[in-house]
Amino acid sequence: MNDGFLLNERLASGSTDIGCHGICRVLLKNQAHFPWLLLVPMVPPEITELHHLSDAQYTAVSDSIRVFSHWMEHAMHAEKVNVAAIGNQVRQLHIHIVGRNSQDIAWPGVVWSFPEKMPYADVEHERIKKLLRVVIDGQG
Repeated sequence: MNDGFLLNERLASGSTDIGCHGICRVLLKNQAHFPWLLLVPMVPPEITELHHLSDAQYTAVSDSIRVFSHWMEHAMHAEKVNVAAIGNQVRQLHIHIVGRNSQDIAWPGVVWSFPEKMPYADVEHERIKKLLRVVIDGQG
């Protein structure tokens, strides 16, 4: 299924590849203002929309979205979990899962083009990666 899969350079840039969950690569964006994941289904490049997925692929991707939305709410204490598959700037199918809180710097606005970038401190980056690895290693 992932034979020949290439992660778009723009998605990889500024993110850490944590591993695979189901058919998705799981990326942690290095943006400390908001806990932010990208799920990138490992499908052929011509599949650019969720509705292009087969039933089995759609089910697998939906399961990963559910798992990481739950993770975002509980592990990252998000008040609101934003989920979007926009793809205007990068055509490769990918899903954003962003944890929001009423105290975050962009609240209640959108994060997609928020200009201020702040990378994680190394200790926090490692902590979040470990939390994500528990989900990936347990596939649940």
